[in-house]
Amino acid sequence: MVQLENTKCSFLFCLGICILICSAIYLKAKISNAPLPTTDLSSQSPLASKTCDILPPETPGFKWQRKDCKKISYEPKPDTNCTLLQSELHFIMAPLSKEEEDFPLAFIITIHKELETFVRLLRAIYAPQNVYCIHIDDKAPEEYKTSVRNLSACFSNVFLVSVNEKVTYAGFSRLQADINCMKDLVKSPIKWKRVINLCGQDFPIQSNLELVRYMQGSEWKDRNMTPGIKQPSTMKHRTELQYEEVKGTHVAPKGKGQKKGPPPHSLTIYFGTAYYSLTRPFVEFVLKDPVAKDLLEWSRDTFSPDEHYWVTLNHIKEAPGSYVDGEWEGNIRAIKWRDQEGTAHKGCKGQYIRDICVFGIGDLPWIIEKESMFANKFETASFPEALDCLELWHRHKVLQHTTVPIQPSWRLTTEVEVINSTLIQTAGDCI
Repeated sequence: MVQLENTKCSFLFCLGICILICSAIYLKAKISNAPLPTTDLSSQSPLASKTCDILPPETPGFKWQRKDCKKISYEPKPDTNCTLLQSELHFIMAPLSKEEEDFPLAFIITIHKELETFVRLLRAIYAPQNVYCIHIDDKAPEEYKTSVRNLSACFSNVFLVSVNEKVTYAGFSRLQADINCMKDLVKSPIKWKRVINLCGQDFPIQSNLELVRYMQGSEWKDRNMTPGIKQPSTMKHRTELQYEEVKGTHVAPKGKGQKKGPPPHSLTIYFGTAYYSLTRPFVEFVLKDPVAKDLLEWSRDTFSPDEHYWVTLNHIKEAPGSYVDGEWEGNIRAIKWRDQEGTAHKGCKGQYIRDICVFGIGDLPWIIEKESMFANKFETASFPEALDCLELWHRHKVLQHTTVPIQPSWRLTTEVEVINSTLIQTAGDCI
């Protein structure tokens, strides 16, 4: 009996051990099979029309719905199948008209965060006849740089700038980033006609065809677009005092208000936007002409030099495509400034950051009415529905302008039939 009792205890002990081992194996398997965090479209409403009032009216009995019904990663891997990536991310891989094909554009995009926002900007402005120089802030995380590098490797006309800067807000490094891209762009085999600079929080309002037509119109054909005026007295401190970038974090006056010398070549300094549309001959002038080089060097210790450099050069008579008498002309950006609330706009529906509105979905009607080339600024993390809605509206407009057959992967939305308040799946679409 004692032997039997010992055997019974041993059996129960072994059984308990087996249960613990099996439980551990089960839990490990469950954890390892759990989905990894990814940047996807899960936050977007499947029924686009629920929140996106700017989309065109649906066909009676149908509703607008996003084409994507599965999670899509915006983080390309080194072994990414590029053809599949281009299709899954809805890149348009063919020129949409002869008019656009004959007028290739160059884009400079400076980025430092929000990978998803950048990818969606790139696919909105992408066309195979254009060329894109990407400048990543050298302070950005390595995994972010790797993801952008992997993405650009899937497109022969998208490249990372050869020299990166540690960009400081309002610092010379921001201006230098654009210059670095220009040096690379003039070496590109793509014979682009004009260059446009963007940041990662911009998004287009005009289609590529509209951009081409706007810049080829009578007002801007062979003329640079750099909105600005003679430097007002309230801005003179920016170029009369010396400034320096402090540890790559901010710009501060140098010493105890050290004065700068006068601008080179007796130039009159202008003040304007940091964003532009420039002709190719003007870019070559910027890179080669002694006056342009001297002004660039003089601007190193100024405050926010990109807000005086381009517009000042564009008021030099000898500069190609210059607009000597120009002021704020040029519908480059739709921006809601805090100090213009009540005059230029009726307030920010999102949130002000540095006195600029980060757009909410309620700002979209105002943006569309402005008919600017681009709008700034958007943040996927803060107000995702604003970018979601504008992106759908913009792609719908782009495809309306095309003169070539539309590929299914180019669409971001589809119309889904509604019967008795129930969505009915149509062939080839997902619910």
